[in-house]
Amino acid sequence: MSAPERSGGAERRPADGAFWDALRTTTQSRIGLGRTGDALPTRRVLEFAAAHAAARDAVHQPLDADDLVTRARDLGLGEPVVVTSRAADRGEYLRRPDLGREPADLSGLPTVTADVALVLADGLSPRALTDHGVALAAAILAALPPDVVVAPPVVATQSRVALGDHVARAFGVRTLLVLIGERPGLSVADSLGIYLTHRADPEDFGAGVTDAHRNCISNIHPPEGLGYSDAARIAAGLVVGARRLGRSGVDLKDTSRAQLEGSDLRGLD
Repeated sequence: MSAPERSGGAERRPADGAFWDALRTTTQSRIGLGRTGDALPTRRVLEFAAAHAAARDAVHQPLDADDLVTRARDLGLGEPVVVTSRAADRGEYLRRPDLGREPADLSGLPTVTADVALVLADGLSPRALTDHGVALAAAILAALPPDVVVAPPVVATQSRVALGDHVARAFGVRTLLVLIGERPGLSVADSLGIYLTHRADPEDFGAGVTDAHRNCISNIHPPEGLGYSDAARIAAGLVVGARRLGRSGVDLKDTSRAQLEGSDLRGLD
C-alpha cells in the first residue's frame, strides 16, 4: 500500500485514493480499503459484518411459497405446483445436500404434454428466488420460440439443482430449466442461476446425470448483475441448441447471439 495521506489515529487512506475510488466503481470486490493503525477502518469492518449477516440471512430466510405461487400464476402456464425435497428443514438441507436432490413426493404433478419443464427452486438463497424468479421466468418465456410448450411451473423448496431432474422425468419432458438461488457471497446475497439439462434421465447418461451434463447461467441480479433479458436470451439459445444437438452440458455452447427468429423445434429431440 502506498504511503498514507494522514498519520495518527484517524483513518489512513492511500495517497492515490482517487485511483482506488475510480476502481471501486468497476467491481464489487473490497479493494483499497485504507487502514487505521494496523487494522482496517471501523467503517470497513462494519460494512464487512453487514455483508456477512446479509449472506447468512439469505441462506436461512424461508421461502414464502404461497406468495411465489400467486405471482407465478401470472406466467400463464397453468396452476403452479409446490414440491419439497426430502430435507425436513433448513438445517437438514444444509447438512445433507443429497436429500435436497430428491423430492419427497411428486404425485401432485399434473399430466402434461410439453417441451420444457420450468422449476423455481429456493436453493441457497430463497431471497434471490423471491426477488428475481418470476420476472426472470417471464423473460425466458418471452424469449423462447413460440412453438415451445412449457409445463406448469414447479416451485421447489429445500431444493438442489438435481431435484429438477425428477420433475422433468415425472412430466415426461426432455428439456429442463431450473431457476435457483445461488450461494450468497459477501458482495451479492440475491443472485439467481439458471441450469439447463436436456434428457435428464440417468439411462441416457450411463453413470447418471452430473454437472457436466448441464449448462449454467449465473450471476443474475439486476441492476448490478446479469439482467433478465440477457439471461433469457442466453437460456433460449441454449434450449434451441440442446434440442438440435440432442444433449446439453460441455458439448453445448452459448448460441444466444444467433438469430432465434424462425427457429422451429418441432420434431427435434
